[in-house]
Amino acid sequence: MASVTIRSESCKSCQYCVKYCPKEVLSVGKEVNSKGYQFIVALKPEDCVGCAMCAQICPEAAIEVYK
Repeated sequence: MASVTIRSESCKSCQYCVKYCPKEVLSVGKEVNSKGYQFIVALKPEDCVGCAMCAQICPEAAIEVYK
C-alpha cells in the first residue's frame, strides 16, 4: 500500500497535485500554514496507488510518495 506525505509549510496551494491525481486522493484542506496558504491534505489516502504524479508535478517539492 502506498502512502503520501505532504509538507504543509512548503505547500503554496497551487493545486496542481489535486488536478493531476488520477485517484482524487488529494484535496485543499481547511487549515492554513504559517505563510497563509490553505495547504493540501490527503483526503482519501487509502486510494493512493503510488503513481507519484503529485510529487512530480509539485513545484515546491512538498509531496513525497512511498510505496
